[in-house]
Amino acid sequence: MMAPDSSDGVTSCACKGIRRCLKCEKLRGKGQLEANEPKLVHRLRYDPETGLAIHKHAEATSFPFPGVFLQENFISEEEEKNLISTMDQDVWNESQSGRRKQDFGPKVNFKKRKVRIGGFSGLPALSQKLVLRMQQEPSLGGFQPVEQCNLDYHPQRGSAIDPHLDDSWLWGERLVTINMLSDTTLTMSLEQGLPDLGLAGEVQVAVHLPRRSLVVLYGEARHRWKHAIHRDDVQERRVCSTYRELSAEFLPGGQQAELGTQLLNISLSFQGTPI
Repeated sequence: MMAPDSSDGVTSCACKGIRRCLKCEKLRGKGQLEANEPKLVHRLRYDPETGLAIHKHAEATSFPFPGVFLQENFISEEEEKNLISTMDQDVWNESQSGRRKQDFGPKVNFKKRKVRIGGFSGLPALSQKLVLRMQQEPSLGGFQPVEQCNLDYHPQRGSAIDPHLDDSWLWGERLVTINMLSDTTLTMSLEQGLPDLGLAGEVQVAVHLPRRSLVVLYGEARHRWKHAIHRDDVQERRVCSTYRELSAEFLPGGQQAELGTQLLNISLSFQGTPI
């Protein structure tokens, strides 16, 4: 049964710390959210054809932006419809910054570096053919996801996700996301800038994500550049599915290879329900 959408209420939300959504801003105000924004920000856009980060001023610095693979129309309109319909039959849990989520993965305490199988029953059945399709891409050879997180963004909730780097103790080299229901922009940022290229101050690179596209972050885009979805870039409902693989520590030859094998066997059974 589909969970009710409580986005119009103002009684509670899932935001903690400096996180904010429109719901809690009605209660607590916007606070000093922009206080730490640097005075100088260089804004560029990613060109998937050339792999360059391009400045809006042609005479300004452009540079190769490593670690992004983008494929448009990775899923069809019919597949998108079926995926969203199936997701909406499960419960969406409130998450921070106005998002809702569904998790298919082990229970993890990243601070204590502990993984517990718990109620993990695998990735959802509809993901099996998508994973097989991913594995046909040269940049995703051998990709075996052990976790899937579905996120639901909506402008009425002020949904966003702050600039961050994903964990690299448990999660491996490639982060894979399918973008659904609307176009959006993935903002890559490097706070320390690129002084060697004459770009002092923060550098931001906007990666346009078309509806039904697939994006892969790896290399420097995975480990050096933070990624975010800004509130202003969520104009309509947006749902994404992000898939993560295991790090070397949990693969054959790693210190926790046995646990990694257990997790992969469960994950790739494709019998999962949200936890």
